[in-house]
Amino acid sequence: MKIIAKREAILSPLQAVIGVVERKQTMPILANVLVSAKGGKLSITATDLEVELVATSDVDVQRGGDITIPGRKLLDICRALPEGTEITLTQEGERMLVRARKSRFTLSTLPAAEFPTVEEINAEQTLQLPQKDFKRLLDKTHFSMAQQDVRYYLNGLLLETSAKMLRAVATDGHRLALCEVELPNGGKAGQQVIVPRKGVLELQRILGNEDQMLEVSIGSNHLRVQIGEIRFTSKLIDGRFPEYSRVIPATPPKTIGAVRDDLRQALQRAAILSNEKYRGIRFALKPNALMIQAHNPEQEEAEEEVEVTYDGEELEIGFNVNYLLDALAAVDGADVQVGLTDGNSSCLIRATQDGSARYVVMPMRL
Repeated sequence: MKIIAKREAILSPLQAVIGVVERKQTMPILANVLVSAKGGKLSITATDLEVELVATSDVDVQRGGDITIPGRKLLDICRALPEGTEITLTQEGERMLVRARKSRFTLSTLPAAEFPTVEEINAEQTLQLPQKDFKRLLDKTHFSMAQQDVRYYLNGLLLETSAKMLRAVATDGHRLALCEVELPNGGKAGQQVIVPRKGVLELQRILGNEDQMLEVSIGSNHLRVQIGEIRFTSKLIDGRFPEYSRVIPATPPKTIGAVRDDLRQALQRAAILSNEKYRGIRFALKPNALMIQAHNPEQEEAEEEVEVTYDGEELEIGFNVNYLLDALAAVDGADVQVGLTDGNSSCLIRATQDGSARYVVMPMRL
């Protein structure tokens, strides 16, 4: 193999895929990236056996071939070279020679045949939607995923298709986030898949806020997303996601209307004196006023009063303040609605003008 390329033509695909290359590997080859050159194209593949990323760019291929080389070392070399530098990669036996100006590096290689790749995912359906819509789905829900929960199906994000919508749902058992976007060309109703946490975070990293269309292919064991020159593939979590619709209050009888920033800032201030371990705060509701109270084992107390629109009976209920702040940070718009049933039931948070994203927070005993 021999290729000649500008620094950026190698650096750009490397940066796109390097996120899945773990520093500590059980298999040495997983610290490498698969470099393939043919027909004027350079393709770089990285995997951790759960998530695979492939990125391509145009280069001058003098001699085609496939080989694996240490990913982070090649990235560091390219980063350290000046912009616009011309780089020559030449395979010589079991070594890869990297030449640029007066610099010369020799890297070890491993055979391409040993590199694990995902070829066909046997897609059951393929969806098309703008990149920014898919990014919004993940941004509005990812923070509610569980981390290292024994209920392994909670350590990921549910993607569900309907005839017109793509819906994302995440829950850790204490709170739930749901967001949906319209599918321009529709989808197959009722397909549910769970994307693992690492796959979701990696997708967020590579997605942009462009209108450019992307293609999402959903198979029984894999999800594949084609974003321009980058192809993302992730294994799916094999498990049954909880029936999330049961925990979303349909029409809570008590509704608080508030200015999002006012409520958020009051919660942030009250949180300073909440119990550092449990992060509990109390809502004390009366007509057109919400009292937020916090206290901690050092007998310190905080009290905030927020003007709200509320005409129901007086009510007291406790919540984890971090969960409320996460939900309020994700809500779009200046005004927010908080729906309540009673002192022992979960609350529903959503933007006043937009119901496409909804957040459920379970109550806390204080």
